[in-house]
Amino acid sequence: MYSIRRKLSIIILVCSILAALLTAIFVNITISNKFSEYMVNTQNKRNDRIVQYFQEVYKRDKKWTATSGSEMKHEAYMSNYCITLLDSNKKLVWMMDPNDIKEKEHFKSLDGKNGVFTTNSFQIKYNGDVVGYVQIGQYSSILLSADDVNFKLSINKGIIASIFLSLLIVIIISLYISKQFSVPIRDVSNVSVKLSNGDYNSRTNIDTDILEIEKLKISINTLGEKLNHQDLLRKRLVSDISHEIRTPLNILQNNLEAMIDGIFPVNTEQLIGLNDEVIRFGKLLNNLNTLKEFEAETISINKEKILLDELLSAVCDDFSIALKEKNIELIYNIRPDKDYSIIGDVDKLKQVFINLLSNSVKFSNYGGKVWINLTRDKENIIVSIRDTGIGISKEDLPFIFERLYRGDRSRNKIEGSGIGLTIVKDILTLHSASITVESEVGKGSTFTIRFMN
Repeated sequence: MYSIRRKLSIIILVCSILAALLTAIFVNITISNKFSEYMVNTQNKRNDRIVQYFQEVYKRDKKWTATSGSEMKHEAYMSNYCITLLDSNKKLVWMMDPNDIKEKEHFKSLDGKNGVFTTNSFQIKYNGDVVGYVQIGQYSSILLSADDVNFKLSINKGIIASIFLSLLIVIIISLYISKQFSVPIRDVSNVSVKLSNGDYNSRTNIDTDILEIEKLKISINTLGEKLNHQDLLRKRLVSDISHEIRTPLNILQNNLEAMIDGIFPVNTEQLIGLNDEVIRFGKLLNNLNTLKEFEAETISINKEKILLDELLSAVCDDFSIALKEKNIELIYNIRPDKDYSIIGDVDKLKQVFINLLSNSVKFSNYGGKVWINLTRDKENIIVSIRDTGIGISKEDLPFIFERLYRGDRSRNKIEGSGIGLTIVKDILTLHSASITVESEVGKGSTFTIRFMN
């Protein structure tokens, strides 16, 4: 197993070496071909110059002699080629011995080898007639002087030096780039390991300018926050369930022990009180069972056409007594001449509105007000329930739909299990509806439900 920094550095380095080698080979081949082409052109110009020279010699002397053009021998010897002069009948006038240049090192062939001696014959013309032939022979198709060889060597050395310099720069850059990737990823990886080991307070604050890694960092931090929140909720859930179950059981146990000891009389009034605690305990268990069904996604809904305006009117009628007891004014606003029909489970949606209206009444002071507004737009049917109750603090707002979450102490003084709003959200989710809440402590709360048309 390799670290991401080492792996990335190796990949960049290998790719750079391959790229440098391929570039060097391509450049070397290109330069060699161009250089060979240049040398061939130079050699052809040399041959043309030699032919022109002998044409001028014949034009001057009008014949061939053993000394015609012999001054070219020294140049030919120094340039590592041999000249043979023939007359028009291809009879020998004079020639150079190829063995004289065979072992010379002053000139070298293009491939560094002497090769096989070859000759090329060229016609010498005067007034349009062939008056002789000059043969130019050498041990290689192309000859390089010492300067030419040094030039080629300097180019190759330059290529090699540039490769090493490039590799050095690439190594430095690869180490820097790999660090830009590896350090934040390693930090995020360490945080994820800590989260998996139960350290939900672990976070990463490393800076990076790489978009994907920045998103990964934000995601892992968000995950940590959610895991930490879920862990707190889990602990609170255990505590709250224990408290909710223990309270009615303690009441039952204390009253029963008092009756057994003869402190409380066994009469109808005492038994009714004990029965109320049993009923409350049964409601809590029923709500917990309902939550279990939602979380297991085993609950089903009976879909039918529902008129929301009629359903809300029926729910409001059911709360008439509770409203009178606390002298709460209920204001029901509906925009007329609109179709408020949806497809859903009437019993479960009725439970939603009962839970929301029950909370509005429960947390409103004597003489308060409750508004129920029903309207619609092009996309949604909107139901809002607003009250003048005690409100919800900003710290509690994000968590009120969590199971058994009951907010601040002022709300805990009022009887409730903290499950109602969780069930409300789960039921609305089954109906592809959404619910939002706005609240201010001491001024009341507004719950808004949106059903898609």
